[in-house]
Amino acid sequence: MDLDFTEDQVALREMVEDFVEKESSVDVVRAAEPLGFSPTVWRKVVDMGLATITVAEDLGGGGAGFLDLALAVEHFGRTLTPVPLIEAAVANHTLATFASPAGKLLEDAIAGDALVTLAVRPAVDGVATIVPGGAVADAVIALDGDDLVVVRQSTISPSSPAEAIPNLGALPIADREVRDGERIVLARGPEAVAAHRRAVGQWEALTANALVGAGQRALEIGLDYVMERKAFGVLIGTFQTIQHRFADDVTALDGARLLAYEAAWALDAGQDNAGELATMAFLYAGEAAFKTAAESLQFHGGYGYTLEYDIQLYFRRAKAWVLVAGDPKAGYADLGRRFYGPKGA
Repeated sequence: MDLDFTEDQVALREMVEDFVEKESSVDVVRAAEPLGFSPTVWRKVVDMGLATITVAEDLGGGGAGFLDLALAVEHFGRTLTPVPLIEAAVANHTLATFASPAGKLLEDAIAGDALVTLAVRPAVDGVATIVPGGAVADAVIALDGDDLVVVRQSTISPSSPAEAIPNLGALPIADREVRDGERIVLARGPEAVAAHRRAVGQWEALTANALVGAGQRALEIGLDYVMERKAFGVLIGTFQTIQHRFADDVTALDGARLLAYEAAWALDAGQDNAGELATMAFLYAGEAAFKTAAESLQFHGGYGYTLEYDIQLYFRRAKAWVLVAGDPKAGYADLGRRFYGPKGA
């Protein structure tokens, strides 16, 4: 088993790392709140081709895989870059899968003239709820009954955002109508349901990688603080309890990273269990990132809850990102049914 990255993947990771360090400082992240979106950074991300990196080259994309993109979004998670890259990349990949009905919208998305996002929850009564990136997206892909649709609304765009649903993580989430506006049916019946499930799996795998990045940075912030803060005349980083908890966090994040990488690789390889691996990675990375951020915040004492300290940015997002998909406990229960079937079957 070869776990090394290719030269191209290493180059991509280094390029993205340099980009986010330059363009997504903590000041940029703070300035983007409460909406959680920076049009300036988004334009630069589009120009880099990251939003279309998994789209086939003959359609104008980068022709890369989800593992390549996973390496990029890990750094976006690490810096909390305020753009919906994951949602847009998955939506663009889905549009490319249905290139014929997608038509002009696909062309606009690839050209960077349209931001398309994915509703990870099926629509209810014509409304897709808590859509990630929904407050700034030109169009939304959603499962409406047995139809996979993409709906474009002229009133909402990156330059003319809708009012986001207030949320702990300062994420640009919103409810979106899927029966109003320019509506295109991409697929119907079982094909539509399966396509939506695949897209959600892609979103889960990539979000898992972003969560690992956020958790890693939260860990570093916590370590830096405990090696400066003193209690009873000594650094609190010398306390054994703190050391043990950080050791547990390091172990959990390492495991989450490997699982998230495997989930992205499984998508590229077309593994039968790719969807289940994606959900496993998403749920576990969410747990690991939130626990790490929460403990790092706790070690800050009361300071950690104040807006002046950066750790609260990671604490809030680690909590909110996972909830976009719903209750994690329900996610684990559904994962069990997918693996083993209904209870008593």
